[in-house]
Amino acid sequence: MKTKTFFTALLLTLLSLNTLMAQPNKKRFAFELSGGASLATSKPGKAELRPGFGFEGTFHYRIAPFAGIYAGWGWNRFGSDESFAGEKTSFEETGYVLGVQYLHPISGGPLSYDLRAGALYNHIEIERAQGDIVGDTGHGFGYQLAAGISYNLGKNWSLAPGIKFNALTRDLKMESSVTELKHNYVSLRIGIVKRF
Repeated sequence: MKTKTFFTALLLTLLSLNTLMAQPNKKRFAFELSGGASLATSKPGKAELRPGFGFEGTFHYRIAPFAGIYAGWGWNRFGSDESFAGEKTSFEETGYVLGVQYLHPISGGPLSYDLRAGALYNHIEIERAQGDIVGDTGHGFGYQLAAGISYNLGKNWSLAPGIKFNALTRDLKMESSVTELKHNYVSLRIGIVKRF
């Protein structure tokens, strides 16, 4: 409950600063679609995960010259040859992200860098090769840290490669056992951004 209250207060504070700090002639909104490879940095339930892939769609809102908020939805999939849930399973994490970002131009050129920190509200599903879901953790909170660069392509389009770190810990109940899934991974992403 404290996390929800904190992010609600943060969102209201940032939106109230909009009229004080935003520059009138720059685009405030943007949509980003990114995808790429993901590499596990932990073993959820002691499962060895192969490199995976995923994508994320996020809306951005600039509230100050170099600061903004973002919110979106993402999906990541990792395969496992053998895990506590059986052979040939996949671990799929889906859910939502809400965070703050800092975007700053580099020497007045077409390049900018960005830093992000956000809260995740995600869940993990375990699926067999045949497609049936054998476990679902339900949604819970985690966090995301990200950094990247943005190259302005003109006409309010940008190319945005970056790196993200997601961390989520959830309990999975299967039959009479409970397994803690500590699911941390690094994602190498490339995205396309449209400002409007």
